[in-house]
This record gives sequence, structure tokens and C-alpha cells, in this order.
Amino acid sequence: QVQLVESGGGSVQAGGSLTLSCEYSGSIRSMQCMGWFRQVPKGREAVASLSRGGTRKYTESAKGRFNISRDDAKHALYLQMNSLNPEDSALYYCAYSSQYPCPWNLPAASLMDYWGRGTQVTVSS
Repeated sequence: QVQLVESGGGSVQAGGSLTLSCEYSGSIRSMQCMGWFRQVPKGREAVASLSRGGTRKYTESAKGRFNISRDDAKHALYLQMNSLNPEDSALYYCAYSSQYPCPWNLPAASLMDYWGRGTQVTVSS
């Protein structure tokens, strides 16, 4: 059984930084697309994605501030977040798709079949 566990969330002031980590255990036959999502009123929106081949995509508000990376040896996915602002406050989830490659734009939440439980990020002004 696959499990994803996020960590690294917390409370920071505007302008601060956080690094989210997602460690997975269990067997994932092939990870086609990996991503970080956050919960917003309309649902879960993709913040960043990382394809099997290493292509990175970011939502417009995250470009230049966030960086997604992975460490295959540690079975981990990361999201480095800099210059945080209150609009970044949300519950952040990591997710993988074992079935579909990353699309040319950011993946929809429905594309992903493995999810963590989330880690809260709160940015105060």
C-alpha cells in the first residue's frame, strides 16, 4: 500500500520561506507525474508539477518563487517556497499519478491517484 507523508508546513511571516517535503513508502510501479496541490475554495489546485523526465510546471503565482524537486534515492518530493505571501496560505498536498504523464500544463487533481494528508502553510502579513 502506498503512503505519502507531507511535512514542513508551518507559520511564517510574509517574505519568509518554507520547504515542504513528501516522503512515500510502499510500491509505486511507475510515477508518471508528481505534484504539489493546495486546497482553495473551488477545490484542489496544482501549484507545481514534475514529470518523469524532469519537466517542471508552476502556477502563475508560484513562478520565480517556488521550486519543485525530487530525490529518488530518498523517495521524496520537495517544494521550496520563497517570498511567501498571505495568499499562499493553504493546506498543501503532494500527489502522484501512476497512470498518466504530466500534461503540457498543470495537472488536474483528478489525474492523481495517490495523495498525502496535507500540511498546513500559514503566512501572516
